[in-house]
Amino acid sequence: MSVHKGYGKLILFGEHFVVYKVPALVAAVADYTDCKVEISEGSGFTTVDDRPAVPGYKVEKKEEGDEATKLVLQHMGVDLEKQAVKVTFGGNLTAVSGIGASAAACVSLARAVAEAQGKKLSEEEINAAGYEGEKGYHGTPSGIDNTAATYGGILRFQRTDGDPVFETKKMSKSVEIVYASTGITASTSKVVADVKAKKEADPAWFDKLIGEYTELVGKAEVALDAGDWAALAGMLDANHKLCQELTVSCKELDSLVDAAKAAGAIGAKMSGTGRGGLMLALTPGRACGPRCDGGVLTPACRGGGGRGL
Repeated sequence: MSVHKGYGKLILFGEHFVVYKVPALVAAVADYTDCKVEISEGSGFTTVDDRPAVPGYKVEKKEEGDEATKLVLQHMGVDLEKQAVKVTFGGNLTAVSGIGASAAACVSLARAVAEAQGKKLSEEEINAAGYEGEKGYHGTPSGIDNTAATYGGILRFQRTDGDPVFETKKMSKSVEIVYASTGITASTSKVVADVKAKKEADPAWFDKLIGEYTELVGKAEVALDAGDWAALAGMLDANHKLCQELTVSCKELDSLVDAAKAAGAIGAKMSGTGRGGLMLALTPGRACGPRCDGGVLTPACRGGGGRGL
């Protein structure tokens, strides 16, 4: 049986701001969740979750995960009143806040269901199914995680009034990064709702931040395309400061950023939901880091302090 993969991801620029229709830059990682689906006579579904995970993640996310699985199955036409489905998740992607574990699971599930049904789906159709599943975790997802989980690579992603638009980027040269986890599991839906409440309470404050971010991401994309790592590092640092002002960083993430910089990283920031989750650091020339070459990021060493993935 073939392996049905959904990749993890790191948001390079744009967490939370991407919800409000400004561009974000995201890179898939080579670590993935895989899935096997068995459909038989009966009703309902069962899930076996064999993914590696930080302590507490699977317990905290189980209810959301079950809802996500149901949404993907329903989207793909599985009749749970007449069909029994066994879903088994595995792979080498550690389930942790910030790495896109939920999207990786949803996308791998969609691929596995398609094979079980004897269907040949396009990547666009797989991505759409992954997005439906993400609603179980996030309510109204941005779509960035499932897109990275489906297509891999490095993407420029932007929500619109219609379907999101994205383009695959090809870098002129490779660079190493390191990512590390706080070990804290955060609720994306709750953090996103809190940011929305702060935005509505003080529109001028939020407009200032999103204006600064929009200028920043444009410069970051130019630096990424040119392979100007010194400039990109400064943009990562600046994006982290914006996340601090947005109140989505936390002392654990700030400590990881400081530790990475002290260890020689030239730029670092939180990545993902925040208030826990991940930090990423730019480490050009450091052989221990995952390589980023326009394909997926290949994990080799996960340093920088905190709980390694």
